[in-house]
Amino acid sequence: MSALLELEDVGARYGPVTALRGVNLQVDEGEIVAVLGANGAGKTTLLRSISGSVRRSGVVRLAGRAVGRGSPDGVARLGIAHVPEGRGTFVELTVAENLRLGAYTRRGAIKDDLARVHSYFPWLDDRSRQQAGTLSGGEQQMLALARALMQRPRLLLLDEPSLGLAPLLVAEVFRIVKELNEREGTTVLVAEQNANAALQTAGRAYVLEVGEVVLSGSSEELGADDSVRRTYLGY
Repeated sequence: MSALLELEDVGARYGPVTALRGVNLQVDEGEIVAVLGANGAGKTTLLRSISGSVRRSGVVRLAGRAVGRGSPDGVARLGIAHVPEGRGTFVELTVAENLRLGAYTRRGAIKDDLARVHSYFPWLDDRSRQQAGTLSGGEQQMLALARALMQRPRLLLLDEPSLGLAPLLVAEVFRIVKELNEREGTTVLVAEQNANAALQTAGRAYVLEVGEVVLSGSSEELGADDSVRRTYLGY
């Protein structure tokens, strides 16, 4: 497989605080790759550095072409969809309005896209007129994911999709991510503290500590690594 996303010596700072240091990472076309790490490890900053929502150094390439340090809007138009931590749902808008906003970078009718998204999330059709802020946390997380799918992204960035969700909802979110990857070939980079769920879904993973990649490998290799098991898997 060819590389869809490549990070070369990527760094990022918040004022005097260094959040990422010389990160090198690759995600091949059609892969699901996880980024593991504790709070403050730099996972969120890593995804923000790709989507253009934080200033960064180094090089980010999409399909071999450098992604400039432009606005998140410009990066989205390249085919990168970012589902941020905390969902980022437009709570005062309806479910249908949230979905339509997900297609803002595209032209033409979106009827087919709505039908496609409803095939993954059938309940959204029945709730189309409901205000997004009245949905449960799990439903808002799924709406945020559905909104990103309306973009028809080449690369989907997911930041802590399991955050605050009950185990059954976590399993459902990751099941849909896996199905999306298998049915449509969408490439996914997911930053996640829930290492068990992430490693069961992803083929490969990177481990971040204080802004640096300290381990990488297949999910099977990392799942068998003693330090990963003790720190992230709890056994």
